[in-house]
Amino acid sequence: MQLFRQQTRGRLFFLVQNVFRPWAGSVWPSVKRASTDSKQRLDRSRPSIDLSLFPPDRIRNFCIIAHVDHGKSTLADRLLEITGTISRDAKNEQVLDRLPVERERGITVKAQSAALIHQRHGESYLLNLIDTPGHVDFNFEVSRSLRACQGVILLIDANQGIQAQTVANFFLAFELDLTIIPVLNKIDLKLAKPEEVSKQVMQLFDMNYNDILRISAKYGTGVTDILDAIVDRIPSPVCVSSEPCRALLFDSWYANYRGVGCSVAMTNGRLQKGDKITLLHSQRTYEVSELGVMHPDEVETDVLYAGQVGYMYANMRNTNEATVGDTICHQDEPVEALPGFRTAKPMVFAGIFPIDQSQFTSLKSAIEKLLLNDSSVSVGMDSSAALGQGWRLGFLGLLHMDVFCERLEQEFSTAVIITTPNVPYRVRIHGEKNIKLYGTDELTILNPCNLPDPSIIVEYSEPFVNGTVMAPDSCTGSIMSIIRDRRGECTEQTTLENGFSIYKVTFPLSEIIVDFFDELKSVTSGYGSFDYEDAGYRSSSLVRLDVYLNSQPVEEMTHITHVSQARSVARRIALQLKQNLDPHLFQIAIQIKVGAKVIAREDIKALRKDVTAKLYGGDVTRRMKLLKRQAEGKKVMRKIGKINVPKEVFISILKH
Repeated sequence: MQLFRQQTRGRLFFLVQNVFRPWAGSVWPSVKRASTDSKQRLDRSRPSIDLSLFPPDRIRNFCIIAHVDHGKSTLADRLLEITGTISRDAKNEQVLDRLPVERERGITVKAQSAALIHQRHGESYLLNLIDTPGHVDFNFEVSRSLRACQGVILLIDANQGIQAQTVANFFLAFELDLTIIPVLNKIDLKLAKPEEVSKQVMQLFDMNYNDILRISAKYGTGVTDILDAIVDRIPSPVCVSSEPCRALLFDSWYANYRGVGCSVAMTNGRLQKGDKITLLHSQRTYEVSELGVMHPDEVETDVLYAGQVGYMYANMRNTNEATVGDTICHQDEPVEALPGFRTAKPMVFAGIFPIDQSQFTSLKSAIEKLLLNDSSVSVGMDSSAALGQGWRLGFLGLLHMDVFCERLEQEFSTAVIITTPNVPYRVRIHGEKNIKLYGTDELTILNPCNLPDPSIIVEYSEPFVNGTVMAPDSCTGSIMSIIRDRRGECTEQTTLENGFSIYKVTFPLSEIIVDFFDELKSVTSGYGSFDYEDAGYRSSSLVRLDVYLNSQPVEEMTHITHVSQARSVARRIALQLKQNLDPHLFQIAIQIKVGAKVIAREDIKALRKDVTAKLYGGDVTRRMKLLKRQAEGKKVMRKIGKINVPKEVFISILKH
């Protein structure tokens, strides 16, 4: 044994002296030197901007607004390249789309800003660009971005023409009295129709033909003209450098180890690193720890001057501290608050639960951090007998909900269970005792399980929206059929010169949140587009569907639907239960009721044991006696037996 130890020790000594030490001596210095060199190269390549060189009259704040897939991100890439903000590279695609979900889906979810420097008339101009989303679900991001700008680029696909969201974005900018520069993109396509689309712009938006720019963002054709038009047409921000500091907080996000980051638009004065600031809405005081501009990544500076747009860190740790729309000022120099934004109004609600209740704490932390990046989501606690503790979240639309849950999984590695999306209903109740119990005579129902007894409800109301549908004239019959099937009411139809029509329609929100857009694209061969805005609540004929298993209610599966669709929805729930529930030793009766009336029923037959298998002959009365005893036993078991409903069955019903 001692000889073995000596031999092993000798081998280790040989390896250290002749192998590891020479290798480490030759490799480690080069590794250390390479690390140092890369750090030095990073420091040397770090851009710097002297913001003091740009007074307010040489600053232009603008954003790009457009319908989905009209080329906003591609145009932003070309603007960054032409101004030298990033190097010219064929791999520059969606530079400002930093979220994985944005790159995977090819859409913009989060508005991003970048500072550009453009030479015009022999002078340098600071152009603050904000790239905004195009889908209607992220309209809140667009409205926030417009508050920090004096002008917009209205981008229109020369192939598809004006779409529904194009019209909505135009009026958002028009209401704020912003300068609008119409730009036709994708003129390089063979099917592009720039002349026809120009007529649409002139007809709908009352713009001059000579003011419309034509570009190809993919190849950079005409993009320089946009930069010149920004300098010449968009006014500089109205601000006073000598007045006390006042800034608008128009966006926020969460950064690990640094806390809350804020996008700020300076309106007056100057903001300096180390300043003591106060947020007027929350009345909290902080010290500015970092300032800078996005170029397109964060570039630190010591000061932000009046008229400029940048970012700020101020040691905010709580997710509720940075209120979007708040006004920032110096602690010892209070100012009048800037007009804030309208609060985002959730249109779609869904329950979100952890797959395992042991992940409740981690999911709670992930939701809180993501809510800071997306303040348009409302949140409230929820619970389910089948799924456990969770949250009832409100979203601006179905895509908004889908992206939020995908970000939870991608950015925080937290998988969730999502219940079927529903809309908030309102009910009016009667009876002094009932009103005293609930504290009011009008209740908002976010979860169908919380609906009061129908006997005390005197009126149901559901949310409606004013929708704008654009589609080819050849699809008019199909469009009218969809409107009728979705309980819509067409109030106006406008025919355009290019063979398209615009339909103004009032829809119940519950009819369009799930599959309306897919059906519209299907009947219009992909040429239809849709946009909507809130139209308040209207009285409606709603019913509550109650699910019973062997006369026992299952409250978690309660649904609210319109009376005209009650039977079809009830039939679907009954069939899903029949397909997903395992057979028991007794018969299961699935009943869907409206009040005391059964409107759908399915039966699951009992599992049967062949009690006569042991018989090999004899009198038939013996056989009948065994079957009768089995039937009596099953009858008793049906009364006292407990139906086991697995969690997967609840999920299949709640998700569809």
